[in-house]
Amino acid sequence: MTLRLFDSMSRELRDFVPLQPGRVGIYICGLTTQAPPHIGHVRFAVAFDVLRRWLVRGHGLDVTLVRNVTDLDDKILRKSAEAGEDWFALSYRNEVATAEALRLLGVLPPTYEPRAMGHITEMVELIEVLVERGHAYAAGDGSGDVYFDVRSWPAYGEVTHQRIDDMSAAEDADPRGKRDPRDFALWKGRKDDEPESASWPTPWGRGRPGWHLECSAMARKYLGDAFDIHGGGVDLRFPHHENEQAQSRAAGLPFTSLWMHNAWVTTGGEKMSKSLGNSLLVHEVTKKARPLAVRYYLTAAHYRSMIEFHEGSLAEAEAAVDRIEGFLRRALGPDGALSPTGTEVLPADFVEAMNDDLGVSGALAAVHETVTRGNTALDDGEPETARELAALVVAMTDVLGVNPLDQGWSGADSSSSDALAALDVLVRERLAARSAARSARDYGTSDAIRDELVAAGITIEDTPTGARWSLTRGRGE
Repeated sequence: MTLRLFDSMSRELRDFVPLQPGRVGIYICGLTTQAPPHIGHVRFAVAFDVLRRWLVRGHGLDVTLVRNVTDLDDKILRKSAEAGEDWFALSYRNEVATAEALRLLGVLPPTYEPRAMGHITEMVELIEVLVERGHAYAAGDGSGDVYFDVRSWPAYGEVTHQRIDDMSAAEDADPRGKRDPRDFALWKGRKDDEPESASWPTPWGRGRPGWHLECSAMARKYLGDAFDIHGGGVDLRFPHHENEQAQSRAAGLPFTSLWMHNAWVTTGGEKMSKSLGNSLLVHEVTKKARPLAVRYYLTAAHYRSMIEFHEGSLAEAEAAVDRIEGFLRRALGPDGALSPTGTEVLPADFVEAMNDDLGVSGALAAVHETVTRGNTALDDGEPETARELAALVVAMTDVLGVNPLDQGWSGADSSSSDALAALDVLVRERLAARSAARSARDYGTSDAIRDELVAAGITIEDTPTGARWSLTRGRGE
C-alpha cells in the first residue's frame, strides 16, 4: 500500500516516493539546549520516531535521520551569563538532560546528531555562495552582521504562503545594517559583552551563525543537496523553516521534497512553554507516571493534532498501556518474552491507518481490538490463538514505540525476570488459597487474601476462567 503524508507547504496529502529507491533522508530540527526539556518540547521527537519506525517496518526503507542540537544562541548566552557559568557548560548539561529524556521515552537515537557549533566551516561556505549569487550582503555599519536579502529571492514566503510586505520584521539582529527590516541574519557579529569563546573568525569579522543558517548547512552535509523530508514543530514554520528553504534554494540546492510539522502540547488552551509557567519537565513527569505511559500519551494523538494536557491525561494512558500489557503477560506468562521478527503480517486496518498520514488513532484501535480478541481466546481455552495474537500486538506496538515487552522500558534483565517469575509463583499460591476459601464459602478469608494482595500492590481481576493478577501502577504518588 502507498504511504501518503501531508506536505505542509503544498497543504495536501501526497504519495510518498523516496528520491532514492529504498532509502530515505530525514532532517528534523532538534532542541535548543537552553533548559531541560518538558513534554511539549519532546513531542516532535516522538512523532518523527513513529514515522521512522513505520518507514522501516511498514515499507522496508533504509532511513537516515538527522536531528541537530542547537548548542548556542541568544538565550543560551543570556542564561549562562545570569548563572555565571560558561555557555558551553550550560548547553552541554541541558543536552545531556535532553538525551536522557528522549531515551526515557523510547525515542530511537538518530543516525547523526550534529551540534551546530561544530559546523562553522560549512556555514561560512554557504554564506559565501549566497553573497556571490547576490542573495546576501554584509552590513555596512561595521557590525560584522551578514544578512539574507529576502527581496532577492522571489519565492520567499512559499513555505507559509505569505507575501513579503505582509511579514513582520526579523528580530534576530539590529536592523540598522539591513536593507529591508525583513532580511534575516546569516551571521551575527560579536558584541562587546559576549564571550570570546562564542565567536569564530570569518571574512566579515568574528561572530557566530544565525539560527536558520545552521540547519541548512547541517542538512546538506549529512543528507546531501536534496533529501526527502524536513520536519519539526509547527511553531518553526515561520520564520525558521521559511528562511531555511529560501537560503538553501537561493544557494542552488534543491533542499527538501516534503515538509512535515507536528502540533503543540497545550495546557489550558495555550502552548506549553516555560514563559507561561506551565511546563512539565520530562524527568518530573516520569516520576509520576512510568515512561511507557508518557510515550503512549504523546503517541496516541495524530501528529498534526494539538494535545491538551489535563489532570488525568497520564492516568488514561496508563490504563490503556496496562490493558495491553495485561493481555501480553496473561498470554505469555509473567516472565514471557516475545520480540517482533519483522515478518509478521500486520492487520490490514493497522496498515491502512498508518499509511494514511500516520493515523495512530486507527492503528491503536487495531491494537486494542486484537487485545480483546486475545483475551477472548484465553477465556475460551485457546492459548495458541492467543499467543499468535500476542505476536501481532507486540509487532504493532513496536511500530508505535509502545511495546510493553521492550526491555528498554524497564531495563529488564535476567534478575528482574527471575523476580517476576518468583512473584508469580507466590501470588498464584495465594490466589489458589482464595479460590479454595470461596469454594468453602469462607468469604472472610477470601476477602482477607484479596485485601492482602491489593495492599501489596497486586491488582486482581476475576474472570470466568479464574483470577488474573497484575502489578498496580502509580503506587506511592
